[in-house]
Amino acid sequence: MKLKIKLRYAVIAAVNAVCLLSAGILSLSGSSLAKGQSYNSVAGQWDTEGGCSQISCFFAADSGFSTDSLGAVRNEELSALKNASMQPEEGKTLVPDAYSAPVGRCSVKCDTAGRSEAMVTAVGGNFFMFRDFTLLSGSYFSDNDLMQDGAVIDKELAWALYGSYDVAGMNIYLNDVQLYISGVVDVPRTKAEKDCVGDVPLMYISYTIADSLLISGNIGQMSSYDQPQGFRNITCYECIMPDPVENYAYNTLSEYFKTSFPDKCSVVSNSDRFDPSKRAKAFKKLSSLAVHSDSIAYPWWENASRITEVKLSVIYFFRRLLLIPTILTLLWLLVIAYKLAVKGRQKLFEVIADKYTRIAYKILQRQKQKKDNIQSKDQQ
Repeated sequence: MKLKIKLRYAVIAAVNAVCLLSAGILSLSGSSLAKGQSYNSVAGQWDTEGGCSQISCFFAADSGFSTDSLGAVRNEELSALKNASMQPEEGKTLVPDAYSAPVGRCSVKCDTAGRSEAMVTAVGGNFFMFRDFTLLSGSYFSDNDLMQDGAVIDKELAWALYGSYDVAGMNIYLNDVQLYISGVVDVPRTKAEKDCVGDVPLMYISYTIADSLLISGNIGQMSSYDQPQGFRNITCYECIMPDPVENYAYNTLSEYFKTSFPDKCSVVSNSDRFDPSKRAKAFKKLSSLAVHSDSIAYPWWENASRITEVKLSVIYFFRRLLLIPTILTLLWLLVIAYKLAVKGRQKLFEVIADKYTRIAYKILQRQKQKKDNIQSKDQQ
């Protein structure tokens, strides 16, 4: 009997050890996957106290959201924060933002014989702050640059053109329009990112250049969007907004965009999208994560994050399942401990009662003996 009891406890301990070890491995795997998409945690770098949320808004190509719409969006953000008694400090940006849109695939060549195809994206605002790029040489361009003819290219394009990534300042020609290489970034690192980027090198230019290319007729194989007044389209808008109460930033932008561009936009809260609890609950609607039915063409970094969301939903769901045996075992141990405590308390009461009974008995015996002695003396 004792052998059977020991075997049962050994099996329970082994099952719990395996489950806890597996859950730990899944936790490490999930954490590694989430950290790989680190551009979803820019808000934490911007505000280390954790008082901001990072929000991304994605639009269909025909949504009508453009650079002309930015003023209204920024006014809405500041108005919402003003209502929450938040004002920007002098000289500081309260809501940094970025925007971008795919320009298309085009031909790129250099001053030598090098040439290649590249997927070109027009970017504006603090775009490079929102991307987790590794800068290999040069620097990023910004809206404040006097000249807007710089381009950031990835390492593959740099090697295809010049056979080196240390080429900042060199000339390149985008559909025969001369630009210079502002900076060179490394290629995407994670498997999800590589799957979404594809085999074509990447190139980032300013809206000013995309606009001039479109107007001058040098668009070539580039954007097919109908933009008679120049390149204005925005398909991705991102910002870091203070969160005076939970989900305040997300709710503000979600309500604004879904009202202004119904059925043409998707709003994502980047800051908590990889939260284990949130991902485990999303397992029930896994198909809606893997396949989207809207008309929005998401950029490669968002597609990579969505792939990661699906993987994390599976990982954290099964981690929860693996923790069930341990939880049940703990409950079982608590029941045993309670029973032992009750039994021990009863035994303690019995011991105390027995002790006091013995004391009372001795007292009664002494009193009886005294009484007997008194009666014996009286008789004498």
